[in-house]
Amino acid sequence: MFFPLTFAIMRAYYLTKKGTSEESIELREVEKPTVKDGEVLVKTTHFGLNFADVIMRQGLYREAPAFPFIPGYDACGIVEEVGPNADPLLLGKRVVLMCKFGGYAEYISTPVLGVAVLPDSLDSATATALGTQYLTAWYMAVQQQNIFPNDKVLIHAAAGGVGTALVQLCKWKGAEVYATAGSAEKISSLEAAGVKKAINYKEQDYFSVLKKELGKERLQVTFNAIAGSTFKKDLRLLGSGGNFHMFGAAERSGQKGGMWSTLGLLRKMGLILPLILMGKSRGIIGTNMLKIAQHRPEVLQRGMQHLLELHSQGHIKPVIGRVFKHTELKEAHNLLEQRKSKGKFVVEWGG
Repeated sequence: MFFPLTFAIMRAYYLTKKGTSEESIELREVEKPTVKDGEVLVKTTHFGLNFADVIMRQGLYREAPAFPFIPGYDACGIVEEVGPNADPLLLGKRVVLMCKFGGYAEYISTPVLGVAVLPDSLDSATATALGTQYLTAWYMAVQQQNIFPNDKVLIHAAAGGVGTALVQLCKWKGAEVYATAGSAEKISSLEAAGVKKAINYKEQDYFSVLKKELGKERLQVTFNAIAGSTFKKDLRLLGSGGNFHMFGAAERSGQKGGMWSTLGLLRKMGLILPLILMGKSRGIIGTNMLKIAQHRPEVLQRGMQHLLELHSQGHIKPVIGRVFKHTELKEAHNLLEQRKSKGKFVVEWGG
């Protein structure tokens, strides 16, 4: 007698093709992942959205798998199974996790080094916000960059997920923070957060405003996820010993023209010669957290543990832009694409 094989099934949201959220995002029932050596299986309750997810949907993210695939980098849930060489004491613990794609799923199997146990006092939505975006900010502002009291720091898109985290971490370090954002509401929130000068880039040329504000002084650090036309401006605002941190290219997002648009972005940025950087003692540092997760996963765990400590001490406080039901995922993607997000967008599975 023939008995058909049965598999444990879960729900997951896929990006099926390049296009709008309505065209591309699809809920599917698929086989639950199996836990491997050094991994834990987490039943997720919440997962986070990141602007990189929008870039993937637009077909502009080089690191993304081929369509169809499950996107998502960060989530929160309960450890349901531990694999060989993973701590059995993690079983049943509520954790925040980082993963290399697969975050938009009810179950995630991920390396144990990408997991941090949560205190009971921390709610799951806030914990999810400490994932990719705060970890990206921590990696740049703590791991890569020494920021000292009164250092002058510029943060672009400062009201978004990574931007909010950068503002809080730089303020914790005692820096003098300058910021850009695209609405009056966001400018007000940045001023309330202690930013010295918040500039609405839709109404003012931030370069001219900052050049006047700084006078003869210059920036020590700039955190830039825009690229394109902002690249040369930021370099001109940097002083000797200053560092330019690049972690995105949002100016390319939403533009048509394929490779021509990409070439246009590169043209705006211009040619950078190492000898010139050396002569002016400036640095350009790129950040891709997927590469860090792949090659140095212990950094993720160290960062998450430090962020949990900073949160418990009151130094950082994630801003939750909104918690969406999973059935509202397409709406959340649209708002993120239109840059209408403030803080972290979190999605909960619910029923």
